[in-house]
Amino acid sequence: MKFKSLYFLFVALFMVTSCKSNTKETNLQQAKEVAQESAPEIIKLSPQELQNYETAYFASGCFWCVEAIFESVRGVKEAVSGYSGGTEENPNYDMIGNGITRHAEAVEVYYDPKQISFTELVQVFFGSHDPTTLNQQGPDRGSQYRSIAFYKTEKEKNIIEGYIQAAVDMNIYEGDPITTEVTKFEKFWKAEEYHQDYERKNPNNSYVRNVSIPRLNRFKANFGDFLKKDNH
Repeated sequence: MKFKSLYFLFVALFMVTSCKSNTKETNLQQAKEVAQESAPEIIKLSPQELQNYETAYFASGCFWCVEAIFESVRGVKEAVSGYSGGTEENPNYDMIGNGITRHAEAVEVYYDPKQISFTELVQVFFGSHDPTTLNQQGPDRGSQYRSIAFYKTEKEKNIIEGYIQAAVDMNIYEGDPITTEVTKFEKFWKAEEYHQDYERKNPNNSYVRNVSIPRLNRFKANFGDFLKKDNH
């Protein structure tokens, strides 16, 4: 079934909220406090330990959603929310949200290639969002929410472009053009700390309840074989 048809039904229901909407902004300070006071503890690898793994970079809408999706995938050791795709130095959330930079909300994915391949991560990327909506993902609009698959090597570029061509050949998106940018990775800027693990720390936030969690659950329903055992 085409991902897009279900996706737009969902968008129609929840257009009133957004990763940068008034609803989200109203709850942001409260969410920061909740994240500090009541977030469940999870074991995190140290920066030194993470250096033992490969990295991949993707942008496909609000990074709260994207981070949670990749962290549910087997072989992924950590997903970090941040900014990439622009040239501006030291971007921050206000700059991104107000469209002052060309950066997009993105995630840095640390993964074990013995457990999951870059090709499979590309499948996760395309399977968890609609790559035919230009500068939009769900209720979130603006270039900061555009679809980008970053590559670090020619091999990775070929994998991404090959996947896009296969989707076109199979008419997966029913003739709608894929707007995903295939971009050479330059630099990733980590987002502010309160954005990290935001969905897990703020389950009662209205955007998380109405947008992030349903998006994650749709992914889990369609990609069961990709999930960590404790995510089934």
